[in-house]
Amino acid sequence: MKPGLLLINLGTPDAPRPAEVRRYLREFLSDPRVIDIAAPLRLALVGGIIAPTRAPKSAEAYRQVWTDRGSPLLFHSLDLRDALRKTLRDVPVELAMRYGNPSIGAGLDTLVAAGCDRILAAALYPQYASSSTGSSLQKVYEEASTRWNTPYVEALPAFFDDERFLDAWASVGLPVLEELEPDHVLFSYHGLPERHCTKSDPTGAHCLRSDSCCDVLVDANRNCYRAQCFATTRGLRERLGLGPDRSTITFQSRLGRTPWIQPYTDVEIVALAKRGVKRLAVFCPSFVADCLETLEEIGLRARADFQQAGGERLELVPSLNAHPAWVEGLTSMLRERLPRSAELSW
Repeated sequence: MKPGLLLINLGTPDAPRPAEVRRYLREFLSDPRVIDIAAPLRLALVGGIIAPTRAPKSAEAYRQVWTDRGSPLLFHSLDLRDALRKTLRDVPVELAMRYGNPSIGAGLDTLVAAGCDRILAAALYPQYASSSTGSSLQKVYEEASTRWNTPYVEALPAFFDDERFLDAWASVGLPVLEELEPDHVLFSYHGLPERHCTKSDPTGAHCLRSDSCCDVLVDANRNCYRAQCFATTRGLRERLGLGPDRSTITFQSRLGRTPWIQPYTDVEIVALAKRGVKRLAVFCPSFVADCLETLEEIGLRARADFQQAGGERLELVPSLNAHPAWVEGLTSMLRERLPRSAELSW
């Protein structure tokens, strides 16, 4: 049996133009794991309101971070793919996006054509969420099931507290903190509707029921995205020498009017500036590659809001991208599973 590796990230439009962004938003937001409401209402909302109205504004945001190499999320992910091809040597490695191109189906086609019948699906989301990891794995299973010779698929688990992931972030972040000497550090994670967290709680009695619900991982919140974000932050604080008094956990990128998990990044950044914080460092540890949410939302918009509120310097800590420490750490994580594919021991 021959193993193959499929790296998966969320996705990006093909171009920073309204038409391409509208097409991407329709595919993304029509996913029932992303907007988990009745299908007729979801499709009407996305197709009739959200995608048409957001596309021009989102296209402008994409234009601000687009480069000669194209979408940052795509080229950073391709760089990671290429680095892993060197470190994993004999294992075919392909990149796929859950939405947009290159597609998961195309990635599986390439691996199968290379003779791979044991696929390790590595969704590059450190913390589990049904709207990201769950959706990506569901799509992999669906695509794999359409083939007459169905490949055997294993999934890389969420790695939010893996020492190699945390050590890579420390390698990237410590030089920034040493240069900036920040007054405060923000750990900003992508947000989710509150109901996505409560739906992950099998007991129905723990998640978001108290202010301390995410302080410790227990059976009730082991699949809770917010609790996993808190666990990531605990590991990073330890490595960076930060206490809770010098750092804050927040959540960004909320959409719509339903309650999202708090505290909110945009609100907290302004509040910190008004409290006298002049130098602010921002980590975004729910992303392993720089993208619209890091470069534009934090690096441009949040920086402008911080300075307008009285802050002086906001520094976005670069994501892991294809940093050597991340390539080494991820290679180690993957090798723990890829040999099992070859040995038929799963």
